[in-house]
Amino acid sequence: MARPRPEPIQVVKQRRDSALKALVDAVPYIRFLGIEFDRRGDELTAVLNYDDKLIGNPFLPALHGGATAAFLEVTAIIALGWAQVWPQIESGALDPQDMAAGRLPRMPKTIDFTVDYLRSGLPRDAYARATINRSGRRYASVQVAAWQDHHDKLYAQATGHFLMAPPPPTDETA
Repeated sequence: MARPRPEPIQVVKQRRDSALKALVDAVPYIRFLGIEFDRRGDELTAVLNYDDKLIGNPFLPALHGGATAAFLEVTAIIALGWAQVWPQIESGALDPQDMAAGRLPRMPKTIDFTVDYLRSGLPRDAYARATINRSGRRYASVQVAAWQDHHDKLYAQATGHFLMAPPPPTDETA
């Protein structure tokens, strides 16, 4: 019995990138802040592209604390959403074209979010990566670390707890 041929890697990459783009484009605030996501396999790195509107203290100058907190929270939510969507994308159960058309899975909702500001955010690009500590059917716990020039010199970190969206109803449960 012959195994089916694997899909070409370009097709797999396009499907993954389309799904991530649909997930990110569904949140207008992400576009407003100028946040982008760099995907390597199933790992995401968020990039907050520098813009003058992100400066909170022009005398230092330093990134606004609210922009930093929003950047960290968005990173956590997209990472959780991506972790939920990843198996469905890989199995083919979720079509990125459907996602682009607006049929997206429900995203997690923030229960609480605590930000630790470790140093001033400089007027340059910032990067963040989320680590999902626990993700169950109802609840998830996520840590996010943000840096600018050097990955080991964090300028902010956060811990958040999120209410996970229930899975969509199937024909058997509807």
